[in-house]
Amino acid sequence: MRRGIDLARAYWEAYGLPMLRERFPELTDRVAAGLFGSGSECFGYDDALSRDHDFEPGFMLLLPGEDAVDRRTAFLLERAYAKLPKAFMGLERGGLAPVGGPRHGVLRTAEVFTEKVGSPDGVLTVGQWLQIPEYALAEAVNGAIFFDGSGEVTAIRERLARYPEDIRRKKLAGQLLLMGQAGQYNYPRCLGHGEGGAAQLAAIEFARAAMAAVFLLNGVYQPYYKWAFRAMRALPKLNLLAELAEFLITTDNDGDLAEEKRRVIEDMARDVIEELRAQGLTRADGGDLEKHAYSVNDAIGDGEIRNLHILAAV
Repeated sequence: MRRGIDLARAYWEAYGLPMLRERFPELTDRVAAGLFGSGSECFGYDDALSRDHDFEPGFMLLLPGEDAVDRRTAFLLERAYAKLPKAFMGLERGGLAPVGGPRHGVLRTAEVFTEKVGSPDGVLTVGQWLQIPEYALAEAVNGAIFFDGSGEVTAIRERLARYPEDIRRKKLAGQLLLMGQAGQYNYPRCLGHGEGGAAQLAAIEFARAAMAAVFLLNGVYQPYYKWAFRAMRALPKLNLLAELAEFLITTDNDGDLAEEKRRVIEDMARDVIEELRAQGLTRADGGDLEKHAYSVNDAIGDGEIRNLHILAAV
């Protein structure tokens, strides 16, 4: 089955690029084309089931501001895009709104990135880096750019490609603290109180924080939660922890199973700590995740970021 990103590229090469070169040659050094954003096809996760909505031939044609491409030219581009063939590789293209669709069509670069991350050019403040949902950053840099005449879109995506190191450490410190509190401390205590539901919530919170930490240790944004397990299994580091996290959140807390979950939590903690040491992120000893969380935080170079509450970024 052809993936959506490949379908978009093929449609661009067959019809979009020829249209641009033949009808708007003066714009070839100003516009970009590609596909990225919130759809499963933008992550390469589309399958037969995901074709039940928003799956069609199409691409994003990204324009700079009105000082470079005025409204009339943008309107003419929209009309030309709308007239591209409706059928391609056995699929039908749906209609577009007057200013393009949310995933396909003629769009302003600044508006696309402002909608995703709150910045038209990918330059973010410390506060924005700390607060923007990670899945939104993932959607700003996923997919592919097929053509970029000016290099503007590519440059914006490169600015957003990964967290600044101090931000990564701050987020990692917070997730490590949550791991320790939920898994190493609260899970066994909830079991001791006979609170099976609370114990399961603690296991889920530990698994969620552990998965977030694994993405941070890989230097990759975690996508929207429904794709998190799939994305984690493909990571180069600590990918086996995906199966352990799934075990923690899909099993009950009775008898021997509860004891097995305790061991899994400690095993996952040990693996994460080993990776922290491998990357030179912690100086703490032992297996207490809380100590490693504060060690990671203490090594943050920017004093303003370091002195924020350890959970400020999670």
